[in-house]
Amino acid sequence: MPETLIDKIWSTHRVGRRIDGKDLIYIDRHLLHELHAPEAFRKMTAAGRKVRRPELTFGVLDHTVSSAVGRDDQSNPDGVDFIRAMRAGTSRFGIRLFDLDDPFQGISHVVGPEIGLILPGMTYACPDSHASTVGGLGALAFACGTSELEHVLSTQTIAVTKPRSLRVLLGGRLSRLVGGKDVALRVLAEIGVAGAQGHIIEFAGPAIDDLEIEGRLTLCNLSIEMGARSGLIAADEKTFSWLEGRPYAPSGRDLELALEAWKSMRSDADARFDREVTIDCDGLEPYVTWGTDPSQALPVTGTVPDPDTLAPERRDRTERALEYMDLAVGTPLVGLPIQRVFIGSCTNARLSDLKVAAEVIAGRRIAAGVIGLVVPGSSLVKRQAEALGLDVVFTDAGFVWGESGCSMCAAGNGDHGEPGERCISTTNRNFENRQGAGVRTHLASPATAAAAAVAGEIVDVRDFLDRG
Repeated sequence: MPETLIDKIWSTHRVGRRIDGKDLIYIDRHLLHELHAPEAFRKMTAAGRKVRRPELTFGVLDHTVSSAVGRDDQSNPDGVDFIRAMRAGTSRFGIRLFDLDDPFQGISHVVGPEIGLILPGMTYACPDSHASTVGGLGALAFACGTSELEHVLSTQTIAVTKPRSLRVLLGGRLSRLVGGKDVALRVLAEIGVAGAQGHIIEFAGPAIDDLEIEGRLTLCNLSIEMGARSGLIAADEKTFSWLEGRPYAPSGRDLELALEAWKSMRSDADARFDREVTIDCDGLEPYVTWGTDPSQALPVTGTVPDPDTLAPERRDRTERALEYMDLAVGTPLVGLPIQRVFIGSCTNARLSDLKVAAEVIAGRRIAAGVIGLVVPGSSLVKRQAEALGLDVVFTDAGFVWGESGCSMCAAGNGDHGEPGERCISTTNRNFENRQGAGVRTHLASPATAAAAAVAGEIVDVRDFLDRG
């Protein structure tokens, strides 16, 4: 019987079915962070349990660590207890921790792919909602809560009911300065934040072929904002080339064998999906959010919508978003003044993201009154960027160049905006108060965020660069 990629990964990792009907899915790699893992460690210690496969489990410090240069445990006082509990737990259970001084320290969903821990056809679990990021490599990710985390640690399996399958076919070719973030916001604007509820998404089509791996990781990162259980993209030659030479990736004869398996991890031509959505990306513009959820997004040349023109179920939410964002119906996005810019997070803080932002920034200064912060997604990305001189481009322009971590994405490490500020951000969520009390967040790509920093307002980065 023809199978989807989702079917193939599911069937090769299913080890049994529980009496409650849930499948037990084997987990190939497990990444933990300091915000949620310590509680699972405490419960396991109290119950006298061990970690089933510590060699397949890794830990990071990302959510609560300071981004200040020269940071230590005390730089963010609110994170001290989390950091110390993470160290104690990983030491107790024999888990490799990428600590603050480790060359592989960084955000879990950045670190896992970039060092080759996550590979095509694998299953991956992480106690973070954006675990689906790694789907950009053709892996199936499961975000898990504390109780599920404890289950994975104890059994190396996760108990789940198989979601339905949704294929999102993205037609057309992508234009200049349009990337994975713009594609993701376009899909969100089309299907909404609950459009993929109860499904795993497989993204496919010519526009996917255009995306580099980092753009695919960004798109899969935002699949969780579409309501999906996970999202993934079949691996191809771009994927195989991108993985070659990474520290934990196979090499030599092992790589040859791995490639044979990876190439089979694609949906069969006649495989059936439970649902399909087709979106044309020809002529796609850079996208920016105007509201308080990621689906409230428009082409940057668009204007703020009128709630009265929308379906009743969207009207109330739109009215509340307009009130919080302090926007009037019909206001153009281009020209909206901004006071803060954040370039970072597991969504858009990889080397290619920083490169494109630096290309926009180079030789320019951020506008007077604008605060800019750039936080690489990992220590490896930071070193690579500094080797290319990107840090100098940003600091010469007036940005603060930080140490790697989640930073202002959820404002959990001391980095946040001020009440009433309008912030353009490369992160994944623009909920009320997400980046600080009363902060009004507009999600955008690194290129669009960089251009806005210089202009002091939201601009179409294509026109911005054409003006010189």
